[in-house]
Amino acid sequence: MERKTAQPDKWPTARHYGRILPIAAVALALIAAMSLVAAGFGTRLGFWHFRTGFAILKYGAYGGLLSTMLALVAAIVAFKGKFIPGFVLSLIALAIGITVFALPFSWQLIAKKMPHIHDITTDIVNPPRFVAILPLRANATNPAEYGGPDVAAKQRAAYPDVKTLVLNVPSTQSFALALDAAHKMGWRVIAAIPAEGRIEATDTTFWFGFTDDIVVRITPAGNRSLVDVRSVSRVGISDVGTNARRIRSFLKKLEGSN
Repeated sequence: MERKTAQPDKWPTARHYGRILPIAAVALALIAAMSLVAAGFGTRLGFWHFRTGFAILKYGAYGGLLSTMLALVAAIVAFKGKFIPGFVLSLIALAIGITVFALPFSWQLIAKKMPHIHDITTDIVNPPRFVAILPLRANATNPAEYGGPDVAAKQRAAYPDVKTLVLNVPSTQSFALALDAAHKMGWRVIAAIPAEGRIEATDTTFWFGFTDDIVVRITPAGNRSLVDVRSVSRVGISDVGTNARRIRSFLKKLEGSN
């Protein structure tokens, strides 16, 4: 009796790849997303130096780009193989991958447009000075002393709206309003000296946990008050606009409470 010979294995079909590739794309996209999150919070929690965090962020972005390309291929294959679950998974991976790549890429574009300064003040001629915070900056790589005309010129070009705020109330009232605004901003107040019209505080960025220092100066001007603010990063050449945004938010909150 004649025996049937075994048939050779067939090559994987489009439907087979339509199952495997979407799963691989989603897995890669999730790993890239977790790298993005870990880059910042690992730095914030002290697991590694912020430069290591930046490196993880960069490789996470590359992973996002790779998962995007894999997701595109997976979507095409799943669509041709008429495997709807695989097609849906591919679209999910595509969305995650694009987001993971786009966030760091957009930050890099913004960083290139911003001036390489990290010391922003409303008074570039006579900026407020730190006193109580100086011991806290002992290990900071950026100095507490103002950078002078070069920094002032760069700030004037990039943030022309960051200027002294004039409040139509006496300095004692302005001081109380400024202190209240600092607390509402979530700052950690280090010193509040009404007699000198000086408030010193620190603020911590959400993701990487960078500590920036702030000093507020209230100067009497008859029945009005002049409010000057200075915000300085402890590390990094460029603050990517963080200090200017912080000062704008504080002055807006203070002006609204007047």
